[in-house]
Amino acid sequence: SMALGKDGAIDLEHPELGAYRLHAETTPNALFCDNETNSLRVFGSDNAPHHPKDAINDTIVTGATGLTNPKNTGTKTALHHELSLEPGETKVVRIRLAEAETSVDFKDFDSVFKTRAKEADEFYEKRLESLDNDDARNIVRQAYAGMLWSCQYYNYDVARWLEGDPTQPPPPASRLTGRNANWKNIRNHDILSMPDAWEYPWYAAWDTTFQAITLAGIDIEFAKGQIRAYTRDRYMNASGEFPAYEWALGDVNPPLQAWAAFRLHQIEKKQKGEGDLEFLRLIFHRLLLNFSWWVNRKDADGNNIFDGGFLGLDNIGAFDRSHPLPDGMRLQQADATSWVAMFALKMMRIALELALHDPVYEDMASKFFLHFLHIAKAMTSVAGSGVGLWDDQDQFYFDVLAESGGRTRPIRVFSIVGLIPLLAVETIEPEMLKALPRFGAQVEQTLAEQPELGNLVSHWHVHGRGDRRLLSLLRGHRMKCLFKRAFDENQFLSPHGIRSVSRYHLRNPFRMNFTGRNLAVDYEPAESHTNLFGGNSNWRGPIWFPINYLILEAMMKFHHYYGDDFRIEVPVGSKNLVSIRDAANELRTRLTRLFLMDEDGRRPIFGTVEKFQEDPNFNRYLPFHEYFDGDNGRGCGAFHQTGWTGLVSRLLDPLALREATSDLML
Repeated sequence: SMALGKDGAIDLEHPELGAYRLHAETTPNALFCDNETNSLRVFGSDNAPHHPKDAINDTIVTGATGLTNPKNTGTKTALHHELSLEPGETKVVRIRLAEAETSVDFKDFDSVFKTRAKEADEFYEKRLESLDNDDARNIVRQAYAGMLWSCQYYNYDVARWLEGDPTQPPPPASRLTGRNANWKNIRNHDILSMPDAWEYPWYAAWDTTFQAITLAGIDIEFAKGQIRAYTRDRYMNASGEFPAYEWALGDVNPPLQAWAAFRLHQIEKKQKGEGDLEFLRLIFHRLLLNFSWWVNRKDADGNNIFDGGFLGLDNIGAFDRSHPLPDGMRLQQADATSWVAMFALKMMRIALELALHDPVYEDMASKFFLHFLHIAKAMTSVAGSGVGLWDDQDQFYFDVLAESGGRTRPIRVFSIVGLIPLLAVETIEPEMLKALPRFGAQVEQTLAEQPELGNLVSHWHVHGRGDRRLLSLLRGHRMKCLFKRAFDENQFLSPHGIRSVSRYHLRNPFRMNFTGRNLAVDYEPAESHTNLFGGNSNWRGPIWFPINYLILEAMMKFHHYYGDDFRIEVPVGSKNLVSIRDAANELRTRLTRLFLMDEDGRRPIFGTVEKFQEDPNFNRYLPFHEYFDGDNGRGCGAFHQTGWTGLVSRLLDPLALREATSDLML
């Protein structure tokens, strides 16, 4: 409860937190209402509260009178300051919240602020000491700050939402069969990292994994808690499915939780000298349920080819991949299948790590090794048709449309979908095989008994640099083919990263007739021109930071196996042959160039907005956009998508790619 005190301060009383007072240096007008829904506006009900929660908003925005409580009491309050400023003039508003018995004096207000600023500087000083210039330190600090701003208390109880508030009119009956109705287990009430506290004020499954990696740089415990949250019963569905996001909990995002959990384990090991094995065990066992959900729900034909849906890539395809196809058609997805292959490899890697401490996990490592091989085999031939997701004609991975009657045809869109098979890669050190002989023996037995699977991982017996082994969906030839497209500036490679759709489609748009409709995919470098997903997103050309980050990690693993002798041309046509690590470093440079000031003091993210480029009140204060123009790097989409674009904080560290190790620390 809240009420206006005699001295102009607001008295606050909470049954658990106790009594507080809100003080203002001046005497602003205090406004009060109740934190209750305006049921007249929302439901058309006559039983509306006298002073609903939007009363303060309507008073300020529309100038309405008589809406707030004239008795100056309520459960929601605001201090209304009315200021008149001349051009260039500055005025300061000072307020303080303190325990009720605390005496408040505004004389030390500025010194308190200076102390807090000094403490913040000290907090970041150690975390930024490896950065080699002031601009990089400024960018990384703002990336971290944005991550902290995006942490919000999130409360969503689906069962209660379906039943409605007992003090309010009942919700419409359609809610019981609408979106999220089968997620009655959802009882979220935690402080969570949101993609964007303003535009996307809710969690999102794969966003959270990237956010956790960024947050690990400043709070590893909180970062682990974000991944752990999804595995709890009040998040995870009984089926083993993870909730995607509030808009539609049943949508499917890429299964990156195993990758994030193991990466956090590695980061903590580097920070503290040892990782958190209890965290890793807890996550592993819950991820077993999620992996089973993928196998049972998203591999409808049981052939290890997956059709996960849009997988967060929105309008990247010719049609909406989240909707069922007509006439018994199925879309066999190169990206869905690759994500699950990556999932299997990360589960194998976690099991190997745990097996070093408990031999029981060797058996689980063998299970996921074998499952990975079966997925790799399936990608070479969809449902035994002889047609694989790899296309020999174009030397690229495509989604395959499987029609009734057994006919299949590739969807020849050169998109990042076809590069995602690069991400399913893992190296195993000889020391680990020596320490886990039972796993090694089971692998050798599998390869001996099923040589057709062994041919998919010929790398196993051809030892790489340092005598290590490689597991990958790609053998050397296919990897080179994908790199040839990825590092071609006329195709995927932009000055600021790898595009989501090849620039080839600018002059050669993809066209197909599908169930009587003419569908197309063009190269669209920035905002979407298609109305799939309401035109709300665009994966048809822009640079998406998180996928680029994962490609960088995969490249470092390939280099870790192949070493400096394996050379690729970067950029294509330049005759500049470099190692995979040097190619990764070039990609890293292009990505960080989005944010860094160039020699003319300009940042690509600001585009042609001269106010942002030139005004010192703006050009050092950075947004972290959702995605970036595939031609010039201009920031697009949500203006402060710190969650996954904040990964730039890890790429700006000059040590990030200096040395490739099995515990890769991007």
